[in-house]
Amino acid sequence: MPNMTEIDDKESYSDDLTQRRIRSFVLRQGRLTKGQERALETGLPKFGIPYSPALINLNEKFNRIESKKVLEIGFGMGETTAKIAQTLPEYDFLAVEVHTPGVGGLLKLIEEQALTNIRIIQHDVVDVLQNMLPDASLDGVHIFFPDPWHKKRHHKRRLIQAEFVNLLCSKLKTGGYLHVATDWQEYAEWVLEVLSAEPLLQNTAKDYAEKPIYRPLTKFENRGIKLGHGVWDMVFERQ
Repeated sequence: MPNMTEIDDKESYSDDLTQRRIRSFVLRQGRLTKGQERALETGLPKFGIPYSPALINLNEKFNRIESKKVLEIGFGMGETTAKIAQTLPEYDFLAVEVHTPGVGGLLKLIEEQALTNIRIIQHDVVDVLQNMLPDASLDGVHIFFPDPWHKKRHHKRRLIQAEFVNLLCSKLKTGGYLHVATDWQEYAEWVLEVLSAEPLLQNTAKDYAEKPIYRPLTKFENRGIKLGHGVWDMVFERQ
């Protein structure tokens, strides 16, 4: 298991951007079900990629060259990632999550649905991007329902911040896409502002995009829509 200690705020949010450590998650503990425990024991050796501060070759990890490679950041319990992987079998999905029950949940779905186009790294996504993924190695990035910090003055604690978006752009191929979806309207406004300010990205819509067909409706989203709540999708293309 990786060492996922909390990051010191003063060190993380220095005015010197070259020294700032991008904060990417708040670690939450959770209880494993028996099924998730079994999936971790049997599935992680087959579908997991251990974290290592060395560049990896995604074609080798998925054992195919022609497929498009998409990074799934923070996949939760894995239902959405599994459905997308099932819908798009010609794509390969590198799924990164720190929450152990979520990793177990996705491994369980991989086994139940006989999915072969998902690999999992259980580690901080910033480390993975900085140390494991070569530049221009991704065709797409999905960030679905990231946890926002609620107040704008806490913007440096939010995952979607300028430094992180610039790091993502370095890993995207020209023409690759970045898709963010959130059900927090104020966070959607923040994300749209940050993505629009990145010169390497261009919005594929005027503001918010129509939900792409490949992104399934979650049970929470379905319930929210019935209650009149919204979900905001933003799809930008790497220039």
